[in-house]
Amino acid sequence: MANGEGICIFKVLLKEEDLKKAPLMKSTSGIRGIVGQSLTPFTIVKYVAAFGHFLKKGKVVVGRDSRPSGEHFSHLVCSTLAMAGCDVVDLGIVPTPTVELEVVHHKAAGGIAITASHNPAEWNALKFFNSLGEFITKAQYNRLETILSSEKEIPLAAHDNIGTIVFDDGAIRRHISKVLKIKSVNPAKIKKARLKVVVDAINGAGSKALPALLEKLGVKVIRLNCKGDGDFFRKPEPVPESLSQLGKTVKKYKANMGLACDPDADRLALVDENGRPIGEELTLALAVAHYLRKKRGPVAINLSTSLATADVARMMGSKVYLSPVGEANVIAEMRRRKAVIGGEGNGGVILPECHYGRDALVAAALTCSYLAESGKKLSELAGTIPNYQNIKKKAPLPGLFERKILRVEKEIRSSFGKLKVDRRDGLRFDLEGGWVHIRKSNTEPIYRLIAEARTPTLAQKLVKTVGRILK
Repeated sequence: MANGEGICIFKVLLKEEDLKKAPLMKSTSGIRGIVGQSLTPFTIVKYVAAFGHFLKKGKVVVGRDSRPSGEHFSHLVCSTLAMAGCDVVDLGIVPTPTVELEVVHHKAAGGIAITASHNPAEWNALKFFNSLGEFITKAQYNRLETILSSEKEIPLAAHDNIGTIVFDDGAIRRHISKVLKIKSVNPAKIKKARLKVVVDAINGAGSKALPALLEKLGVKVIRLNCKGDGDFFRKPEPVPESLSQLGKTVKKYKANMGLACDPDADRLALVDENGRPIGEELTLALAVAHYLRKKRGPVAINLSTSLATADVARMMGSKVYLSPVGEANVIAEMRRRKAVIGGEGNGGVILPECHYGRDALVAAALTCSYLAESGKKLSELAGTIPNYQNIKKKAPLPGLFERKILRVEKEIRSSFGKLKVDRRDGLRFDLEGGWVHIRKSNTEPIYRLIAEARTPTLAQKLVKTVGRILK
């Protein structure tokens, strides 16, 4: 793919008021809503008490991103867990992957990350983790909902059996130490390369962690939106149209690249040395290209991830497996297939050698290593990735969505002939030269439509065909 051109066109047919009317979103990804509307203190207490009961007490790790409501919700979460008889380890503001790692470090029964990830500041959420430091499974989520729907009151601890709350400020340090031990990360090479990198952490949970990791690797860091105060200077999702400030800063300081994460730092997007966003899809493709040079094995990605990553893996002799969208689903597929690396095309890299979770710090370390060891510019590395036209669109769920989906399948078959259909997560159609995937979002009251093809003409035709029916 020449200089990464054509990898992603991101279209948003979504008005701000659409998200301001959103209901509480519930799935294995957690509960997510608008603060004071669909997500209230009563909702927080109810779900957290049920989670404490589900864990049968034990130790629970809690962390949060920097959005304004986070501190207040953290007090509620920690206190409710203690009242449920759980001993709480409060990490403060940390990346979501840090919470996941700390569950294992503390040998905890589970964990909670208070973050709405890529959603705007008025949103917040609870992400629930099991004792493996991974998102709770579908069966575990169903058990949690069963507890909530029970007519009985959720039992809390007696006055002499209330849990403790302690603060641990060493979590980010341990996270960085874990990343530095990844075998395919080469600190000596990175230091010798004398890389200069601009970091845009959107004043979120990665504001301290990401620059600190890079400095440990010997990288000169220019901080942009790294105050960690929850002032989301740009739109939280690190897609190309949100990264103009980062691109200008990269050019101003003549940096080797720019790195941008979302508010909870589990996703990473890249900007090349020319100040051009190369698309969040390439974060995973480049990480896979670098890692498979050192360790071969299967790769697992989700149904909405670009074929670019799959092509890279197959060219290096690795089998590729697809899962439904969602970190928990990808991890389940990775475990099933014994995948050595995997992730999602939204900039989420999952490396089992470190832990089973999307991690912007892991993605940053792999990218720096690839840059240093190759001796190439980021635009040159991006140019080695197969070229696809990738169009991403999201819009409010239309009425009769399920019925319209059936019409979509009929129209696609009629217009494009022979194709392969995957119904595990919405509908995905694979045809000669491209694919299209339509699904309900797990985190917003919208549907997502992604089309990818070797030519812009086919990609646009796929989007128009589906979009016309879903109006």
